[in-house]
Amino acid sequence: MAPELVADYPAKTGEGPIWHTDHAQLYWTDIPNGILYQYNPVTDSHAVLLERDTIGGTTVQADGSLLLFGAGGVVERWNGTDVETIATLKEAAATRFNDVIADPAGRVFCGTMPMDDELGALYRLDCDGTFTRVVDDADIPNGMGFSPDRETFYFTVSEENSIYAYDYDADSGGISNQRVLVSTADEAGVPDGLTVDASGDLWSARWDGRALVRYTPTGKERDRVEFPVEKVSSATFGGPSLDQLYVTTAGGDNRLAEGALAGSLFRFGPGVTGTTEFRSRIDPSA
Repeated sequence: MAPELVADYPAKTGEGPIWHTDHAQLYWTDIPNGILYQYNPVTDSHAVLLERDTIGGTTVQADGSLLLFGAGGVVERWNGTDVETIATLKEAAATRFNDVIADPAGRVFCGTMPMDDELGALYRLDCDGTFTRVVDDADIPNGMGFSPDRETFYFTVSEENSIYAYDYDADSGGISNQRVLVSTADEAGVPDGLTVDASGDLWSARWDGRALVRYTPTGKERDRVEFPVEKVSSATFGGPSLDQLYVTTAGGDNRLAEGALAGSLFRFGPGVTGTTEFRSRIDPSA
């Protein structure tokens, strides 16, 4: 399972990879530089599609457009041509969004970064455009996912060295009964983005740990894939059969220390498949 280089970009914080099934293409971001990238595996081509101030995470909307979660609590919709603001989290005016994920009903769980005097938090953006704070005091909210049976929600908090599991209520979008699924306190680096495969295993990126780690649904390490860069940031399944893992990395602004390919996009065949990501259905006008 050796990773191969897909796109050599010196992204400062390559993040948020998501496979768009309509386009049969991968999208990912460089958060602080506000860049949205695109990769087409059929033509093996990649490009910069859009540049904003900041893009923390993305979801694919039901109509195929993208939601961009940026700085100042602003959520924008991009249809490939135009950008429009569709929601704003006033509590995040002084910070930015980080990882996000759509749930089965089209809501979006979205984390906010810590500030000097306040830790981050996890919010749920409902389909009508309203926000609900669901987790307080999270020291860098990060990768999220759902179990295949849709009964468990996973949430990474990087500086707590933890991946948490919650009971998830698909009808209400509520999460409850927090418990630690994985603790990485004794390992190099911290857990970052994650994805869940069709069998229910979790694949967790290791920031400053040079690896993508596979865990069983009970939190036991099953595999570990090493990378030639320090900061492995996130992963998602892609390709027509969802049998390729696309992995983002960071540190491209300091490749001397972080690795010659830091910030690049990688790929490998894990021998398992993923599931299609849920689509967001955020429409305040409905």
